[in-house]
Amino acid sequence: MKIITTTDSLAKFCKNAQSAPFIALDTEFMRERTFYSQLCLIQMATPDDECIIDPMASGIDLSPFLALLADERIEKVMHAARQDMEIFYKLLGKVPAPLFDTQIAAMALGFGENVGYLALVKGRLAINLDKGARFTDWSRRPLSEHQLSYALGDVTHLRDLYPGMVRELNAKDRMAWVREEMSGQMDSELYDFEPDRAWKRLKPRMFRQDYLAAMKAAAA
Repeated sequence: MKIITTTDSLAKFCKNAQSAPFIALDTEFMRERTFYSQLCLIQMATPDDECIIDPMASGIDLSPFLALLADERIEKVMHAARQDMEIFYKLLGKVPAPLFDTQIAAMALGFGENVGYLALVKGRLAINLDKGARFTDWSRRPLSEHQLSYALGDVTHLRDLYPGMVRELNAKDRMAWVREEMSGQMDSELYDFEPDRAWKRLKPRMFRQDYLAAMKAAAA
């Protein structure tokens, strides 16, 4: 298991990944007390390799990863991508493209709306994933081998899902519909917001000034 904690090792991995047709991506983050997510781990898999990037490691520069993320020759494969895309948008300053969201693809293949990752992996790969580390505090260091293995599985199985889903979508002539659905996640306005404007996304039941002020404070 590759745990990347230095800029040099990150640059080496990302250089090798530049020739990959796709990268599978996931993140682990905390969002209990802050408006923006606190990024704790980035998991990445190519067809031939995989790693966990520790963005909290002292002195690490994520620039090599961000350059890879910005490369439009490489498809970014994620599941239920919205929150990960929000994090990547904040890091990159733009929406990473192109995107393949396996949750949207699964809907076109008969799994219904909003299928979870565990159910999709079981349905497509016949693998029962361990749920034991789901509620880990990912900001803590060190993380256990079990926790890291759990996190890495989020992209190694995603990597295995992707080719078969693409083949089936093309065979059933449903890829165009899936691409159209995924295009809705490429709108930067979905991710471009600031804490001091977050209260506007809430739906007030009353419009007293003191109530609105309290909502604004809570959202920020």
